[in-house]
Amino acid sequence: MALAVVFILSMWQVAAWVLPGFLMPDVHTVFIRLWQDLQSEDFRAALGSSLMRLAAGYGAALVFGIGFGLIGAVLYFFREVLKSAIIILQSIPSIAWVPILLIMMGFGNMPIVVVVAIAAFFPAALSVMNATESVQKVHISAARVMGASRWDLLKRVYLPAVMPELITGAQLAFGNAWRALISAEMLIGFGKGLGRSLSYAGETADMVGVMTNILAIAILAPLIDQLLLENLKHRVLRYQYV
Repeated sequence: MALAVVFILSMWQVAAWVLPGFLMPDVHTVFIRLWQDLQSEDFRAALGSSLMRLAAGYGAALVFGIGFGLIGAVLYFFREVLKSAIIILQSIPSIAWVPILLIMMGFGNMPIVVVVAIAAFFPAALSVMNATESVQKVHISAARVMGASRWDLLKRVYLPAVMPELITGAQLAFGNAWRALISAEMLIGFGKGLGRSLSYAGETADMVGVMTNILAIAILAPLIDQLLLENLKHRVLRYQYV
């Protein structure tokens, strides 16, 4: 990770030396601007708005994705229909739903939250459904012989078995959700948000602002992934890291 960061920053600095300053600010200038922006209430409000939308959309996607994936484990017809629908619908970029959502919901947080949820739902649901197909039949049969209901099967057989794939799917879903969030904020341009700040900086030809927002976006995503999701993965699957 450290070597990748050094490489990216080095390439950035080389580009800043080659290109005019008004097109590509250097690394030092952007880091100073980022530090200054972090002291600004407007920037913190934009960051808070983005994180709130991310939490709402990503959380909803995980709840529905994991729920539908587990239901598909015990209802074969439902699994086949849902899986086919996901394969078809996931080929459509989540941002393509923005015009319909704006007509239905108007300008506000909801269209952005729904776009984030759509982007994250597909990998979450597919990872769970694919994992349930690999659950050993002997475990299912043994649970049924012991009188397990469908709810017991979900809770005591399928959920523990799919946990590794579920966590991996949640990480993939987070990447989709983060990219969809920034894109939707840039396109919809409602209220505050990192995507909106990036778009506004580009509209005003503030290249230092553009690179500052890109830097903030690039820092936040791996921070959330490593500090929250990766840590959760190690806690839930700690037996694999002994």
